[in-house]
Amino acid sequence: MAERPNAGEPERFGFLLLPDFSMLAFLSAIEPLRVANRFGSRQLYSWHVFSRDGGPVAASNGMSILADAPLSKIGRLPNLLVCSSFDPERYEDREILALLRRLDRQGSRLGAIDTGAHVLARAGLLDGHRATLHWENAAAFAERFPAVQVSEELFEVDRKRITCSGGTAALDMMLHLIASTHGQDLAVSVSEMLLHARMRNPDDHFRMTLGQRLGVRHPRLQRIVEAMSASIEEPLDLAQMAQIGGLSRRQLERLFRTNLGDTPTGYYLKLRLRRARHLLEQTEMSILEVSLACGFVSAPYFSRAYRRYFGLAPRDDRRSLRSREGRTGFYVGGVVGG
Repeated sequence: MAERPNAGEPERFGFLLLPDFSMLAFLSAIEPLRVANRFGSRQLYSWHVFSRDGGPVAASNGMSILADAPLSKIGRLPNLLVCSSFDPERYEDREILALLRRLDRQGSRLGAIDTGAHVLARAGLLDGHRATLHWENAAAFAERFPAVQVSEELFEVDRKRITCSGGTAALDMMLHLIASTHGQDLAVSVSEMLLHARMRNPDDHFRMTLGQRLGVRHPRLQRIVEAMSASIEEPLDLAQMAQIGGLSRRQLERLFRTNLGDTPTGYYLKLRLRRARHLLEQTEMSILEVSLACGFVSAPYFSRAYRRYFGLAPRDDRRSLRSREGRTGFYVGGVVGG
């Protein structure tokens, strides 16, 4: 079993940083622990940062964090969180996957911040568990790891797995862990010190409501668009959309033109093309597989529609997306265990 702190000893957290990790999410996880120590009658938490070679790790914003130790120095550790952001789906570091499996056998609680769930899933450690990650990566993740129960919640705590969707959701996840160990009063004090007006529950969804994203409050329109989003692989026809909204086809057309400035079929096509772009960027699915997953029965038609909307053929756009923002291959950084 994993080493547990003796009474009075701080609970130890390790943070495994992958290149291009989200600085915001990482700091949102660290700061609640620091503030909890300030309010506690003793040091409640300690933390360490790991990288593959013990050197600094660059975040997606270009700033670097210096690791405390290399991967090889991780011994028994009660908690380890994998922090990543861009391109985790292509991460295939066998040494890190072996480390995560070894910690799991020792009883460690393993977690992931932002897109770090990809690495845990790649190690086979999320099968049969509920997990969440950044909404932009969720569709591709669900395609690749069908044995994982992907949720749209801010964070998930499922047995010895903790995952969060990134950004400030990491703060809410750590406040939840603080409350579960040291009580709600301490968690509230930490939240207030960080000017975090409301401790969000895990079942708060990680995206704005559909009405906020669309900029409209029409309940029938929201109901139809929700149905469209849930039926990407097998698109609804106009009659089905009208039935869902309790409208005639003419009313359906008018509703979309008035509120969204588009036809139902035109809006639906863009919705499917945007999903296709996410899959092209975040998975190794072939162009044909992506087209089928997004409801296109003809690959040539998919390519033409994609080029009209994004200005590039799918293959060229995939190459362009992956070369942006200085994305690099993965080298990792880390923290001391025991």
